[in-house]
Amino acid sequence: MPSTPSTPSDLGPPAVSCILPVYNEEGCLRPLLDELTSVLNELGRPSEIICVDDYSRDGSLDLLTRLHADHDRLRLVRHTRNLGQSAAFATGFQVARGQILVTMDADMQHDPADIPRLLRALTPETDMVCGIRANRRDNWIKRVSSRLANRFRDMVSGDRIADAGCTFRALRRTALPELLVFNGMHRFLPTLLRCRGLTVIELPINHRPRISGVSKYGIGNRLWRGLLDCVAVRWYARRAIPARRWEHVPNLALRRPPHE
Repeated sequence: MPSTPSTPSDLGPPAVSCILPVYNEEGCLRPLLDELTSVLNELGRPSEIICVDDYSRDGSLDLLTRLHADHDRLRLVRHTRNLGQSAAFATGFQVARGQILVTMDADMQHDPADIPRLLRALTPETDMVCGIRANRRDNWIKRVSSRLANRFRDMVSGDRIADAGCTFRALRRTALPELLVFNGMHRFLPTLLRCRGLTVIELPINHRPRISGVSKYGIGNRLWRGLLDCVAVRWYARRAIPARRWEHVPNLALRRPPHE
């Protein structure tokens, strides 16, 4: 059991919310939560872990329910049907209480030890920090297909993101209002923010081999939908309304001209 020198209630409302979509990841959840809790203990900030179960068919939800007793930061949300990773992130965004959000996969290929680096890179001038899987630990088919998809996506969307498929990110809650939510949104989230004039940077992260379960994505289930998404995002990029488009005006009613 990980040590918990202080609980979220001791430190106050969470400042950082970690959001993990979960779909049939029963074999990864216990070690992942232990690692993640250890890292969050070292941050010195109140935090929470939100696991969004996307209608898993294995024992993921039952295990998370049991693990809740050992992880006081853990919050559980379950979809009533399988809706996909983008929907799980959108649900996490909706229920998170922190002003800084960290998104990551639940398959243990993302290393929680990289979270402090992501948070340090999220300067006051930055709205999102995206991870780049520098030494990707996937099979060659996934690596090649991802590389081709990234290049095609950059060409069509007009925006360059080195690793659009990497969901290990840190972002500010203030970047989310008016966010366009759709199935596949998580791969285009950096571009959607840039379209609205927000600042997105990239940072190399550690990538680990999968220790349990199987990948939920491949060429067959994302090729054609991904092509259509690229075209739609290109249209949106040309029509997007800037996020920072207004400022407060002094109350002019208090400064009426004198009577003649």
